[in-house]
Amino acid sequence: MMVLRRSDKAIEHRIFREIVDILDENYVLVLNNTKVIPARLFGKKETGAKVEVFLTKKIAEDVWECLTKPAKRLKEKAKILFPGKLEGRVTEVKSEGKRVIAFSPPGRLKEVLQTVGQIPLPPYIKRAPQKIDYERYQTVFAQKEGSVAAPTAGLHFTEEILNQLREKGVKICYITLHVGLGTFKPVSVEEITKHKMEEEYFEIPESTADIINSAKKGGKKVLACGTTVTRALETAASDKGTIKAVSGWTSLFIYPGYKFKVVDALLTNFHLPKSTLLMLVCAFAGRNFIMEAYNEAVRKKYRFYSYGDCMLIL
Repeated sequence: MMVLRRSDKAIEHRIFREIVDILDENYVLVLNNTKVIPARLFGKKETGAKVEVFLTKKIAEDVWECLTKPAKRLKEKAKILFPGKLEGRVTEVKSEGKRVIAFSPPGRLKEVLQTVGQIPLPPYIKRAPQKIDYERYQTVFAQKEGSVAAPTAGLHFTEEILNQLREKGVKICYITLHVGLGTFKPVSVEEITKHKMEEEYFEIPESTADIINSAKKGGKKVLACGTTVTRALETAASDKGTIKAVSGWTSLFIYPGYKFKVVDALLTNFHLPKSTLLMLVCAFAGRNFIMEAYNEAVRKKYRFYSYGDCMLIL
């Protein structure tokens, strides 16, 4: 774990379990309790042609926006047959290979996903999912199913470390943000303000809002575990830095120049170039400082991306 201190632009090299030595009763740690679903399915058209369907966004019960391959042959009303006597019907054709698919019979989709669905590993992991991925690509506090990618900053925590933090007086609370495809979508436009973030569903419970508001009032610091938590909290924050309990969709795009309202510290992994995640981190700590830290990470052979190392920005 790399520790970045914004006050004096200092960089330290630590081991993740030492986060217990760094945090104390002056911090509130906010975690994302979303759970990754085995969102990739393989089926066939009525002609026998193979089809890959990747569930990306839940629209209603048994209705999902999906990425499909090959997409061109899936016209509106096309029928897809899956194992477990599950059927999908294309109800809307969208751009970039996306289709809205209604699954039937009711409730069957969830059963089939658990038996034959594949865990959707990040696209830069060039291998088929293995049995251990179904456990490893999930945080120890995952509860609410709905993500197609793990909130990877949370993968570093064990139950033991969380208990040690509680013993030190660190308040721990939870939000839910179901990570969607937008996490992997690079910024491809010249002017970043024209980049469109994919909407992601999030929930902030009353108990979490109360803990955060009480902490801010008492001069304590809010540590967001990951960019997903950061975006959820900042979406729900008032200009005065208070949080309200809310559920809904966020397409908040945080890039340099953004004024943070509630997040005081950030735990995050090392991200891909041209990603919205890297831009958020640059907005939080300053581009020059982050680039210096990334160069240092390369020299020290830190591991990048989902299963990699992390940085704690204070």
